[in-house]
Amino acid sequence: MNTADALVKKLGLSCEKGFIPMAKTTGGLFEAGRNGVCSVWAPADGKVEFILFDTGEILARVNSATGWPAYYPVPPVEIRKPVKAVLMDLDGTSVRSEHFWIWIIERTTASLLGDPMFKLEDEDFSHVSGHSVSEHLQYCIDKYCPGRSLVEARGFYFEHTHREMKEIMEGRGKTDAFTPTSGLKEFLLELQRHGIKLGLVTSGLYEKAMPEIISAFRQLDMGNPVDFYDAIITAGFPMRRGKDVGTLGELEPKPHPWLYAEVAKVGLGLSYEDRHHVVGIEDSGAGVCSIRLAGFACIGIGGGNIEESGTRGLCTHYEDNFEAILKRII
Repeated sequence: MNTADALVKKLGLSCEKGFIPMAKTTGGLFEAGRNGVCSVWAPADGKVEFILFDTGEILARVNSATGWPAYYPVPPVEIRKPVKAVLMDLDGTSVRSEHFWIWIIERTTASLLGDPMFKLEDEDFSHVSGHSVSEHLQYCIDKYCPGRSLVEARGFYFEHTHREMKEIMEGRGKTDAFTPTSGLKEFLLELQRHGIKLGLVTSGLYEKAMPEIISAFRQLDMGNPVDFYDAIITAGFPMRRGKDVGTLGELEPKPHPWLYAEVAKVGLGLSYEDRHHVVGIEDSGAGVCSIRLAGFACIGIGGGNIEESGTRGLCTHYEDNFEAILKRII
């Protein structure tokens, strides 16, 4: 097996698993067959490009709809027992809520167009879930209303979000907006019983993420999620001109590694050397890449867009439910 084949196998890359070979990276900085690059690959959604070198090293380019791409090394991963920590995504993994937030993006685009009857197309769904709000909105602007600004879109987005979240928290909104994933309570309690640290990780802004998990914990009769999890990290607070001071979170969330890296290091006190004893659980392609770039093994869970995004090959395991995932961890 030559170096290129070994690297492809190491990452789980293949056309059959949804990865597409590329002649060169976006922007042309790295080209297959030149300067030590043996091949370049991207999953079906094109959000992250993997550069495989003759030396055995792998580099990832995270593309950006907002204009700031970044490069990260891709370390090898594995699951070593005992597992010390489980890092879990929120939307789609812990709580079924993607349909609600996609609806908010749809309503935002409708407002930009001045067309209350506007509907997203099926092909849009993998581009409006799993990433940051700004990434989702920029995609819709580019496709449906070029010329409108991201600032305008964010204004409509928060207008819709604040109204709908207020209605939900007061018992008048969408009753099916936030539903705990089947088996979540039993899964969390079993991990806790084994002394495994729990981190909750979301690219969602604080004001949208916390009502979700609070609502889910109320339905499960599990008390305050802030008291239950060992660490929770969100994309922070939005930056809005003339209103609030924002926190860093719109340009560096998933598929960038920083949310998962920070919740592990800062939130849970785990060192980089502990990374093989840490498992991430995700339902989205962006989340899978985020976990892998942070240096952790990822277990994918069905129901999201992992298959459609072409990132299943980056998952150490892929299961349909928490019961099956538990057997991989304990």
